[in-house]
Amino acid sequence: MTEAPVTPVDATSDTAIARAARDVFGWATLREGQLEAVRAPVSDRDVLAVMPTGYGKSAVYQLAGTVRGGVTVVVSPLIALQDDQVRSLREKHGLVAAAINSSRSDSENDEAWADVESGEPCFVFLSPEQLAKESVVARLVSRGVSLFTVDEAHCVSAWGHNFRPDYLGLGEVIDRLGHPPVVALTATGSGPVRDDIVDRLGLRDALVLARGFDRPNIRLEVVRHESDDDKRRAVVQQVVDAVGPGLVYVATRADAERYADALQARGIPAAAYHAGLPDAHREDVHERFIDGRVDIVVATSAFGMGIDKPDVRFVVHEAVTDSIDSYYQEVGRAGRDGGVARATLHYRAEDLGLRTFFASGVPSSESISLAFAAIKRSPGLSLSQLADALDVSARSARALVNLLEESRLVTSTARGLSAVGRRSPTVAARIASEKAAALHRVEKSRVQMVRGYAETLECRRIFLLGYFGENLGAPCGDCDTCSSSSAQEEFAREHTTTSPEGDASAYPLDTRVRHAKWGEGVVMRVEEDRITVFFDDEGYKVLSIEAVQQHRLLTLLPA
Repeated sequence: MTEAPVTPVDATSDTAIARAARDVFGWATLREGQLEAVRAPVSDRDVLAVMPTGYGKSAVYQLAGTVRGGVTVVVSPLIALQDDQVRSLREKHGLVAAAINSSRSDSENDEAWADVESGEPCFVFLSPEQLAKESVVARLVSRGVSLFTVDEAHCVSAWGHNFRPDYLGLGEVIDRLGHPPVVALTATGSGPVRDDIVDRLGLRDALVLARGFDRPNIRLEVVRHESDDDKRRAVVQQVVDAVGPGLVYVATRADAERYADALQARGIPAAAYHAGLPDAHREDVHERFIDGRVDIVVATSAFGMGIDKPDVRFVVHEAVTDSIDSYYQEVGRAGRDGGVARATLHYRAEDLGLRTFFASGVPSSESISLAFAAIKRSPGLSLSQLADALDVSARSARALVNLLEESRLVTSTARGLSAVGRRSPTVAARIASEKAAALHRVEKSRVQMVRGYAETLECRRIFLLGYFGENLGAPCGDCDTCSSSSAQEEFAREHTTTSPEGDASAYPLDTRVRHAKWGEGVVMRVEEDRITVFFDDEGYKVLSIEAVQQHRLLTLLPA
C-alpha cells in the first residue's frame, strides 16, 4: 500500500494544537505520529491512523475537534465506551460532550441533542446504528458537523459483514454531512485492510499513518498440541499458574462457559463472556474485570473493544483466530502499562478447520435471487420488511443485503433499499455468488496466514510486524522461536543464502502487481526466496521468487 504524503507543516496549526494539548488536556508532548495525525484534519484533510491499543488514538480526534470547534461526531460501537469518553471530556477537561444511544431515556437523549444544537463546540458520541436513522442524520445536517471520527474503523472492513453491518453505511453518512474532515482510527490493519477502510469510508486524499505496531514488552509464544484434551489441560494449567489479570480467547460460546467453569473449579475468579449472554450480564462481567473483582475473562471475540485496563498480564488464545489482524488486536490488550506481559497461542492444526468453516458462509443463489427481486419490486424496502418478505431472520437478511451491496447491485440508505441497474434476479444472483466466492477465498487465505504464524520457525515478532508492513531488522530475542534458537538460524539462513534464479528486490513491499490468473494484488512481505502477495479476489498467496521470475508470473503495475 502506498501511503499518502505527509501533510505540510503549518506553524499556526501546530501552535494551536500544542496549546490545546497543554491547556485543555494537560499533555506537554505528543507521541510520534499523533501530531501528524491531528494536523491533517485541522488542515481539512482526511486521516486514517492505525495505532495500537493504549497508544493514544483518542487524543487525535479530541485535539482536532478542540482546535476546529463546532460539532465533532464520534462513531463508537460500545455504549460503555461512549459513556467513559463523555465522562472524561466533561469532568477532566471541562468540554461539552454528549452521547445519544438506545440505553438512555428519551429525556436524556433530548438533553444530549440540546447540547449538540446549542451552538457551543461539542463532542457527540453515536453508534453506527444511530447514524442509520434518517432523523439522526437530518438533525446533524441541520446543525453542521466540523469533524467526523470513526473509532474501531476496522469494523468497516474486517468485521463489517457480520459484526456491525451499519458501519458499512458510514461513507454515505459522511457525504450527506458535506464530507467534513474524517478521522478513522483503529488498532489493527494490514495494508489491504487500510485500503478497504479508505475505500469504504470514501476518504479523500487520505493521510495514512501506521505507528507503533511493535509491542516489545509482550512475549510471543505458540504451544503446539496433538490432542484436544492435552490442549484443554494445558490452557487451564497455564492460567492457574499465571500471575495477574488475564484474558482467554476461545472459538465458541460453549468453550467460554466450559473453561470458565474449569477455572472456577480450580479456585480462579473467572467469568465467561459471549454474545449469547444477556446485555446486562455482559456489562456486569466487563465492569467486574475492569475493577478487579474478576481476574480472568474467558471470551469469544465479542469481548475486547473499549477495554481500558492497563494491567492485563497475559492473553491466551485457546484456538486460532480468523486472521492475523484479529489475533494481534486481541494480543494488544496485554501490557498496556508497559509492564512485562505474555501472549500464548495454543495450537492444533485441526483447529484451522473450524475457522475455515466459520469463513465459509456463502448464501445460496436462490436466496440471493429472491432478495434482489424483493428489493427491485419494492424500492425503499427496509431491512426488517425484507426479512419479513423472505421469512428469514434480520441477521440473514442483513447478510444478503451486505453481499448485494458488495456486488454493487443494491444501495442501502436511511431511506431504504434500492436495486442498481436493470439486471434480472438471475443475473444478480450469479454476480453476487461470484463475489461471495471471492470473499470466501480471501477469508480462507487469512486463516492460512494464521497457520503460517503458528508454524513458522522464524522470529514470531518479525513475522507479525512483516504482516503489517514493518521491518524489525533482527530477531527480537523474546519469543519462543528466539528462545529455541530456530529464529536466529532462520534469520542467518535467509541473509546468507541468495536464490540462484531470482531477486526479491525486484518486488518491493507495497508494490502493486498483476498475476495472469489471480488478478491484481499488493506485495505484503518480501523474503530472500519468496514473497507474499495479497490478491484482491484470492487473498494471500506465497510465491517462490524463482518461479515468479522464471515463468514471468507477475507484472509490476505503476504506482
